[in-house]
This record gives sequence, C-alpha cells and structure tokens, in this order.
Amino acid sequence: MNSLMKTFCRILAAAAVAAAVIGCGPKPSAAERHGWKLAVQSYTFHKFTFEEALEKTAGLGVKYIEAFPGHRLGERWGDQVFGFGMDEATRREILDLAAEKGVKIVGSGVFVAAGASQWEQEFAFARAMGLEYISAEPAMQDWDLVERLSKEYGVAVAVHNHPRPSTYWTPDSLLKAVSGRSERLGSCADVGHWKRCGLDQLDCLRKLDGRILSLHFKDIAPETAEGGPHDVVWGTGTLDVPGMLQILKEQGFQGYFAIEYEYNWDDSVPDIRRCIACFDSLSTRLFR
Repeated sequence: MNSLMKTFCRILAAAAVAAAVIGCGPKPSAAERHGWKLAVQSYTFHKFTFEEALEKTAGLGVKYIEAFPGHRLGERWGDQVFGFGMDEATRREILDLAAEKGVKIVGSGVFVAAGASQWEQEFAFARAMGLEYISAEPAMQDWDLVERLSKEYGVAVAVHNHPRPSTYWTPDSLLKAVSGRSERLGSCADVGHWKRCGLDQLDCLRKLDGRILSLHFKDIAPETAEGGPHDVVWGTGTLDVPGMLQILKEQGFQGYFAIEYEYNWDDSVPDIRRCIACFDSLSTRLFR
C-alpha cells in the first residue's frame, strides 16, 4: 500500500471514529424533538450567586437558563448584578462561564423599565448577550416603543403575569395590548400566578393560543396547605400538569419551560430533579 493510500485510509478511519462518537452521544428527548426546552429561571437560586446558579443548572442536566435582572454575579465580580449595567468585560466573562458549564443564557426577566429610556439599554444588552427574549411587564404607553425595538434588535418580548394588581394578571389585558402587533410579542405564562388569582390556568393557556412565547412552569399546593399555595413538585399539586402539556402540544407550542421553583429555597435541587422527571415522563408519553 503506497503512502497516499495509507493516508487516505487513515482519514477514513478517523472519520468513522468521529461518526461513532457522535452517534453515541445523548439523543434528543421526545420533548426536545418537538421544540420543547427545559430552562431554569435563575430566581429559583436567587439565594446563591449567578455563578452558583449556573453550576446548579448544569448539575441538573438543564442546558438553558433565564436570568433575572439583579442576580448577584459572584464574588469575583464584587457587587455587580446581571443586567444592562454589566460592563463589557464582565459580559464576556459571564458568557464564557455559562459556555464552560454547557448552559446557554436564553432570556432575562422579569424586566420592568423605570422609564422609556431604559428599554433601549435593555434591548441592546439582550442582543449583545445573544438572548432570544426578554421577559417583561411593559407599561401600556410603551408598547409602540417596545414593538419597534423588538423588531430592530431581533429580540422577542414575553410578557409575564404577576398577580393582580399587575396590569397583565389576566390574559385578556395582554391580548388587548398585543392585538394587531408583531408575533415577537407574546406571553411568558406563569401558570401558578393565574391559579393564585382565581383563574383557570387551562382556560388561560387556551386563550393565549399562538401568543405563548415561554412559560414559568410550575405546580402549586392547595390554598389550604400549610404555607398556602406554594410551589410543589410537578404532578403533585393542583395545576393539572398533564392537561397543560396536552394543550400546549395541541397548540404546537415551541419554546422554553422555565423552572421557577419558589420553595425550599436553600435546597430545592432534589425537588427540581423530580419536576424534571415528571416533565420527561409526561412529554415522552405525549409524543410517543
């Protein structure tokens, strides 16, 4: 065998090994194949630094995170917090840190502008950080500006529904605000807050068909439970998790289910693992 042929054979062998390695990698889950992606809302770990939140997210096997504005970054960054006030060097360091841990920062929220001028800063920051969306609660008078900037910067706006008296506590107010506007403007559906406000979360999801961009997904205890309707492991509370997933499947939803687990703050990882197991089991059954 001449040297040229030997070289060619070595190339083929290397290619075969690479293909085998790739083929042995983890296969996408049923949910991922249909555009459903689990993320962590970093407020879940707000008692820890953002650096620690990334570590915990990676440890859970979750590949995406939604960062809440104001999350303290970590000791090496002093008092700096996540948000448009981060200097350029810190932004690069945080993106590098997330990449090292195999986690992508896909969104930030819930952002509430102190004035119209902050919207430009927030959108510029989102694009610089490679974010797909901003979870926010825009003032009604800011919608023309928000729509223009969303188009200009290529960043979606997912409107969160804090409980009343928040403007968007009911889907009707959001639908009124975005009627006739860009499809980049929609809902960050916090299903737990709807239930706490006396709304039926299944009806709310149905109303928002086509406008749900992301979710703060959760399950909650009954109002009569000790501590009230706090977060519980998915599938063990009052929110009919299988029913919500069925509706989202029927609607063809594709996007992020952000885990915002607001209970057992100091040691929520075991509970979140059970939430993920519930999601994996139900979504596998839905898409089989």
